[in-house]
Amino acid sequence: MARMRPRSLTWCRETRTHGRHASSIVTSPKLKLAPAYWSRAAILPGIVAIAPMLPGTLAFGMAFGALCAEKRFSLAEVEVMMALVYGGLSQFVAVQSGPDHLTASSIATLAVLTLTVNIRFALMSASLRPWFGTLPRWQAYPAMLLVTDGGWLAAVRYREHGGADAWFYTGGALVLYVAWLVSAVPGYVLAEQLADPKKYGVDLAMPAFYAAMLVPAWKGARLAIPWVVAGVVALVVYWLLAGWWFIIVGALSGAVCAGFIEPPAAKPEHTHG
Repeated sequence: MARMRPRSLTWCRETRTHGRHASSIVTSPKLKLAPAYWSRAAILPGIVAIAPMLPGTLAFGMAFGALCAEKRFSLAEVEVMMALVYGGLSQFVAVQSGPDHLTASSIATLAVLTLTVNIRFALMSASLRPWFGTLPRWQAYPAMLLVTDGGWLAAVRYREHGGADAWFYTGGALVLYVAWLVSAVPGYVLAEQLADPKKYGVDLAMPAFYAAMLVPAWKGARLAIPWVVAGVVALVVYWLLAGWWFIIVGALSGAVCAGFIEPPAAKPEHTHG
């Protein structure tokens, strides 16, 4: 893949050379971002950016491997699910709530649950379209199969600072994918030792992982209101209704609440001269 020169840098230099606005301060909403390109120079920075997420991913995968061993899955079945589904929390939901005998209603319930848990990936992928949409489809669409919470957050922060190299996101995403595949094996093999997850703190892997994901997503108290609404509603439904309804109702309530909150107004651009 040929290396292309980021056009955003050229645009910034040109901006500084035009008359009385040469000292304009360009705010991020006005930044003209370069189209996506591929350069191996961004692979290592992308891996470094997702490195803090690797311990949580490994613990998460080990916990899932132990759960599958408890449910009497074969190791081959576990690895196929890890490789093809790559759904994280939705895999836990599917395995934990899966009945002993599948029926049409139980399959429909599992489908709704996994769709609710994974619908965020559709929104994350859509948010990357202005960046990856400038690439050929055969390059952009396979990369979207690797979208994860942590990888997406790292990619968005990189893009907001003017980055355009597609290898930054893809390189880190591939490392997370391999870590996810490998992590289930020791969890499956050591399932007996992990039978009591509290003994090693594995039970905290999922809540700690997703709580850590909220930190870089913080945009102020006002925009965090839907998080609180979703969490409170989910807790109430958890105590009132059996099953996994708290996930569906909590997610929907948070989404509805977010729809009524207007985004903060963009700060005006400051100019000098």
